[in-house]
Amino acid sequence: MTNVDNEFVEDGIIEETEVNQCSSCGGNTVYDPVTRGLKCPFCGTEVEIEATRENTTEHDYLEALDQADHSWSNEKRVFKCENCGAETLLDNDKVADFCAFCGSSHIAVTQHDAGIKPALVLPFQISKEQAVEKFKKWISKRYFAPSRLKKDHELKKISGAYIPYWTFDSHTKSAYTVRIGTYYYVMETRTVHRDGKTEQVTEQVRKIRWRTEYGRYNKFFDDVLVKASRNVASGLIDKVEPFQLDGLLDYRTEYLSGFLAERYSIPLKEGWYSARGIIDQRIRNGILRKETGDEVQIVNVDTSYDGITFKHILLPLWISSFAFNNKIYRFLVNGQTGKVSGKAPISVWKVMFTILMIALVAGIVYLFQDVL
Repeated sequence: MTNVDNEFVEDGIIEETEVNQCSSCGGNTVYDPVTRGLKCPFCGTEVEIEATRENTTEHDYLEALDQADHSWSNEKRVFKCENCGAETLLDNDKVADFCAFCGSSHIAVTQHDAGIKPALVLPFQISKEQAVEKFKKWISKRYFAPSRLKKDHELKKISGAYIPYWTFDSHTKSAYTVRIGTYYYVMETRTVHRDGKTEQVTEQVRKIRWRTEYGRYNKFFDDVLVKASRNVASGLIDKVEPFQLDGLLDYRTEYLSGFLAERYSIPLKEGWYSARGIIDQRIRNGILRKETGDEVQIVNVDTSYDGITFKHILLPLWISSFAFNNKIYRFLVNGQTGKVSGKAPISVWKVMFTILMIALVAGIVYLFQDVL
């Protein structure tokens, strides 16, 4: 059951916020990744969420630059971390007590707009307990880590957070110029010096004949995915990708109940520039596949982008860290697939031992080859 809570007041204005209330005990229910429904943490009552994928509407990019829909602020308010700058979105009736991205408690509510409301969300399918088990399995396989890491590390608080992404669509029309090279062979004679003597050697030499060609390449690009977060380390998040986007569902507040959502730190316009770079590279690759020749070099590509549309989507991550020898090491767990990415300490002695063993084996192999 969803009730309306009018308790959050800002500047004398009462804002309506949604609370997913338990029909049995009245407590606030949270999303359960295992059952994919709402669950009351107090009495265990479960409520099914109607999963739909009907919101396929793309939003016009140019219109959004002038006047975007910022209705998400009716549901969420923004907490900013004074330590790392990350902005976290929580229900209006919730209070943030720490930053999921750096662990700092130096956070405060801001007057910032929550931003453009997401159209789709990929709900968590890995529970917190499963994420911890995935981490333990991952850390047990760190061969170059100190041996005592497995038992001496201290796991910090683990948080489930939805990370913002943009997807872009665009029709493109490209006019291009290429140089196409065709190989041909000629016999050439050259002078070489062998054993103190001068000799004339005739051999076949490959040459290349170039010609210039002009062409057109038209293509529609659908759902080009771009991260909208600066706060999650790109090197780590790249290693837990990909997400299986066929699991995206219509955005519902129920999926975010009990979880954090990051406010996008890469704005729409900057997101499009990144997407355009991806599109441009794909166009160049397409041109190289289209043109035939022994060698093809792109001289110039002039592209127009029409009908640019976008969607704001949320993808799930478990974010945490662990302490070892007074140092903090971050790690991420893909909230859909369970794939883990992180940094771990390295034992210098293990690395040196491995190098010595490789050198020893290589030396033995060399000696055996010499004998044979």
